[in-house]
Amino acid sequence: MSELLSVHQALEAVLTRVQPLSAERVPLDQASERVLAEAARAVVDLPPFPSSAMDGFAVRAADTPGSLPVVERVAAGRPAPRALAAGEAMGIATGGVVPEGADAVVPIERATATGGRVDIPEATTAGANVRPRGGDVAGGAVVVAAGVRLGAAQIGALAAAGVGDVECSRRPRVAVLTTGTELRRPGEPLAPGEIYESNGPMLAALLGRAGAEVVPLESVEDEDAAHRAAIERGLEQDVLVTSGGVSVGPHDLVRRIEGELGVEEVFWGVSVKPGKPLAFGVRGKTLVFGLPGNPVSSLVCSVLFVLPALRALQGENDPAPGYRDGTLAGPVRPDSRRDELVRARLNSGGRLEPLSGRESHMIVRAAEANALIYLPAGEDEIPSGASVRYLAL
Repeated sequence: MSELLSVHQALEAVLTRVQPLSAERVPLDQASERVLAEAARAVVDLPPFPSSAMDGFAVRAADTPGSLPVVERVAAGRPAPRALAAGEAMGIATGGVVPEGADAVVPIERATATGGRVDIPEATTAGANVRPRGGDVAGGAVVVAAGVRLGAAQIGALAAAGVGDVECSRRPRVAVLTTGTELRRPGEPLAPGEIYESNGPMLAALLGRAGAEVVPLESVEDEDAAHRAAIERGLEQDVLVTSGGVSVGPHDLVRRIEGELGVEEVFWGVSVKPGKPLAFGVRGKTLVFGLPGNPVSSLVCSVLFVLPALRALQGENDPAPGYRDGTLAGPVRPDSRRDELVRARLNSGGRLEPLSGRESHMIVRAAEANALIYLPAGEDEIPSGASVRYLAL
């Protein structure tokens, strides 16, 4: 067997073979979690007019302090009734148009209004409590740059700037195929030697959250014809993700059949625990991931390699895994030969508690985890309180 790639080398090999997907126009109300293919620009100045930052009185700063007649009231959503003359004040609501001639707003709690007049005991300054036209963004300026995934804040900003639709990368179509004669659907009775199929639902949920349109394929038994037919269907999509059948046993058929169908294998084997027998290849523009069958191995390989590939296909600016800095809540011993991703729980104190049960088949233990601690290969135990890097789940 050839030397195992490091996690970094394997990720680089994946990302260099990604060809970004085409773009499509998407209504803003359907663009949540989509990635912008081109910068989205403001249709209008924001605010589109000078507006009041609070309820109060529009005045000329030079007329304060003083007692001024309240000549009009400006409601939000309505134009100012007229310009403000020297020596006058207008009542104004938050968001109301500051009338021409006014250069400040005095908050209602800093003034006393009686009998059609307002007494302002303190001087105010020009510009106080006035949101200038275009103070947030000027019309035509970039609101959200290309390569950004649209979350709630970005959607809100685009809506406020008058953007009705955006140019987004097409969502990648991903076929998910699980293999193994022993697999049965959850809810069906199990015969001796059978187990419930968990990888398919897990991968569909994980990849869907990354923007994929998941195309689930029926699980196949360890038989050539079934594998071939399913893999051929999967290769019609942007990405094919298989689970199981990538090792060297007599029933591990995936890599051989993919090769016969024209898949160029880029690498097989990564120096990571769990997930060592990961395979990756390409056929044309289609990316092909062969994940190990053990559930936690499938989860870890997806987080490290498949999700970055999906982000890169969509043109995201930084598709690599987003490692964070954390602190261990308890000691942990790394693997001496391979880098390892250890399931952990980020506790209420903000520290990472390594979970027991590090074997790659223990998926139920993974349900307790909300983080994966990245441990470089080493001999020495890492003590509680040490700084580590981790991935949020």
